[in-house]
Amino acid sequence: NFYMRNIPKLLAMVLNNEKQYTTSEKSARYTEVASQSDASVSPKEKELYDKWTGILQDKITAKYGDVYKEGKIKKLAMENARYMVSVFMPTHFIYTTSLRQINNLAAYMERYIKEADMMNPYDIKLTSAMKDVLSELKRVNVLEPRLMVNNKNMSFSLFGDHIEKEPEYFGKRYSTNYKMSYAGLAQAQRHRSIDYEMEKLENKEYFVPPIIQDDKKLVDEWNKDIRSVSSITPQGELLLVNEAGSYKDFIRKIKERLCSAAQLEINDQSKETLHKYRDALVKNDHYLQYDIDKYMKGARCTFPDFTCTEDCHFKEGKTLTRKI
Repeated sequence: NFYMRNIPKLLAMVLNNEKQYTTSEKSARYTEVASQSDASVSPKEKELYDKWTGILQDKITAKYGDVYKEGKIKKLAMENARYMVSVFMPTHFIYTTSLRQINNLAAYMERYIKEADMMNPYDIKLTSAMKDVLSELKRVNVLEPRLMVNNKNMSFSLFGDHIEKEPEYFGKRYSTNYKMSYAGLAQAQRHRSIDYEMEKLENKEYFVPPIIQDDKKLVDEWNKDIRSVSSITPQGELLLVNEAGSYKDFIRKIKERLCSAAQLEINDQSKETLHKYRDALVKNDHYLQYDIDKYMKGARCTFPDFTCTEDCHFKEGKTLTRKI
């Protein structure tokens, strides 16, 4: 068991994409940036985070003030303002794995450090964090050279390449590609039975919260602000993601993510994949088309094999049309 403090969120995501572990990470969705222990951010990030928390609070109140209380509205505003903050922002979590696996991960880190582009600020930050982790693992005496021999030349599973060339298919197993932010991908990784790979886009794009998408002036302002911190890799930067797994695993995923309590980005992406999955099954006259129809009526509370214990009483949440 390792309690890791001050580990960049991105490195936590790298570790969380490997399979042999359990983890307990403090959720950042509704936690104010400035209040987190050791969670340092630049003055520019804090300025933009505070600015957009205020703007988003006003937008959410105007549209959903009759649905959410003031405290909930502030939390939702903070969740979306966090897209402005770097994915290298420190976090802390408890990580549990086997002695063999922690040595495997150490070997992967050594390979990543060796192959990194040290002219790239992204790689510089990530390799620096990996060196810190390796130093700590050595200090607590868990590294065993005989277990760190990487004869198979393995590497971290999160980093993909040529994802755009990966064919999509939907049947008993599936594979699909889409764009998603770092923040959204971190949520998706919680479904550990599903495989995820990410690749940075050649031309940077950014997630825009749906609550402001009907206001062109605000959209332009959001894009201007998030591009102003592009060098620190904000969590709202979009990635090309490949998601692959089994039909059963996907159904388990939507039983978590098609809900008004879920982060909106992953809620909407899961809905999009669900419709793509269903259309492909119908087109191919696959026998699972009759099963997937059970999940096409709305949020998970409409599923015949799911029981909701906390009714949100939120119509747009149940119909999957909410904007926040």
